[in-house]
Order: sequence, then C-alpha cells, then structure tokens
Amino acid sequence: MKNILNKTAAVTGAASGIGRMLGVNLAREGCNLAIADIDESGLKETAALIGDRVKVSTHVVDVSDRSQVFRFAEEAAAYHGGIDIVINNAGVALGDFLETVPLEDFEWLMGINFWGVVYGTMAFLPILKKQPEGHIVNISSINGILPNPNNGPYCAAKFAVKGYTEALAQEMHGTNISVSCVHPGGIKTNIARNTRFNRAMYSLTRDRAVSLYEDELFRTTADEAARAIISGIKNNRRRILIGNDARVIDLMTRLFPVTAVNVSGWFSRFIVRSYARK
Repeated sequence: MKNILNKTAAVTGAASGIGRMLGVNLAREGCNLAIADIDESGLKETAALIGDRVKVSTHVVDVSDRSQVFRFAEEAAAYHGGIDIVINNAGVALGDFLETVPLEDFEWLMGINFWGVVYGTMAFLPILKKQPEGHIVNISSINGILPNPNNGPYCAAKFAVKGYTEALAQEMHGTNISVSCVHPGGIKTNIARNTRFNRAMYSLTRDRAVSLYEDELFRTTADEAARAIISGIKNNRRRILIGNDARVIDLMTRLFPVTAVNVSGWFSRFIVRSYARK
C-alpha cells in the first residue's frame, strides 16, 4: 500500500503507547481512523491529539471479547464506509514463572495478546477484501522470536501471534491483502508499569523491575515504533523489526538458534541480579 492518504485504518490499543502514536502519525499522512481501546479516557486523549485533520471514530472495546471486536468492525466499517488497514496492537504483560503462574492470569494475557489478534483479523478480513487493497498488521514482539525466563506467558502469546500471522500471509498470497508481523524490541511505553508481576523477578521488587525495563532496557520511543510500522505498511513488508535490539536478536536467532536461547536465559538472570545489587 504505497499511499495511505484518504485510506482508513482501524487501530486497537490506541489509548497509549504505540497505538496512540500510530493514530497520530497515520493522521499526519491523511489516513482516517477508527481507534479502539478498553481505556475510554485514554482513547479520548488520543482523539484530542489527532484533532480534526482526518475523520476519527472512537470505540471502547475489550479485544478479548469476541462479540465486542466483531461489533467494532461492523460499526467502524459502517461509519467510515469501509476499512483499508487493521492494526491489532492491543497488548498486556505478565511477569511470572510458568510453573507458578495462575491459569486465570495466563488466560487473561492470551485473551488479549493472542485471541485479540485472531478476533481482530477475522472480524476485519471480510471488510478489507471488499477494498481495492487491504493490509493487516499484527503486533508480536522480539519475545516472539527469542524467549526469556519469568516472561513465559507473554512469550507464548507472541510466538503464537508470529505463527498465526505468517501462516495468514501465506494464505493471502496472490490476493488483495498484505500481511505484516511486527516485532518491537524494548519500546518506551507504559507496558512495564502496567505489567502484572505475580512473582518478584528473582531478587527484584515490582518497582525495581519496572525501573529496570523503563530506565535500562527500553530504548526506542513509541513515535519511532509507529513510524517504522507505517513505513512497513507502505512498503508491504511481511516482517517489521523495531529497534536495534530487535535486529540484533533476530540475526542471532538465525545464525545461532540454540545458543541464542541459552544466552537469552543467562543474560536475563545476569542483568536482573546485577541491577538488584545497585
């Protein structure tokens, strides 16, 4: 999709972070918007930032609820007269070990991070196919390429998004639909602050864990991430890597797949324990 001027994009998780900046940057390029989030007040703030430069509709949606997502698709298409791009961006995080994580928390995360992507794709795909061209963007993570300990549920969901999206891209080959899978590295958003930490990360308290992510590990801004995704849409890229950390990790897993997993586990434990001693 070389030109997004006068197109319409549906974006979930638009109340903050990457989703908010996607809305702002898409609007700057003349793309109309249907923005959705469970956080109504944050959604209104995003709409205010976008202003009246394009046509915008706001939708309060819990993406883990299938009926709400399908209703969002119907209402957005009716309001805008069609949808050209869907970006399944909504996501949450959970800090716990796979041995001890409560199943209800695991299911909560999978409902948003994986099933929210599936529902968004299936709800909007028939609508996109009515357009001359359409684009589906699903947000995975660098943890959908390389796992790390104490983050198993999140890794499982993001690996699932990667597999689902790449299979979808194969199935859509030769149609009017392009598909992109996005793998952000550490992005400066509120995701760490909003993470459910059921267990301390080894010897780190919740506040120290949040500080580690926000001050040491998250390097790329949400605005930079949004711009990279939009560039990927315009260039029909199947895989969009965001941040130098994502590019390095992607290369490592290609060249040394087993070693990369071992190093990831060692590095995660080392950096957490080193930070705890500061």
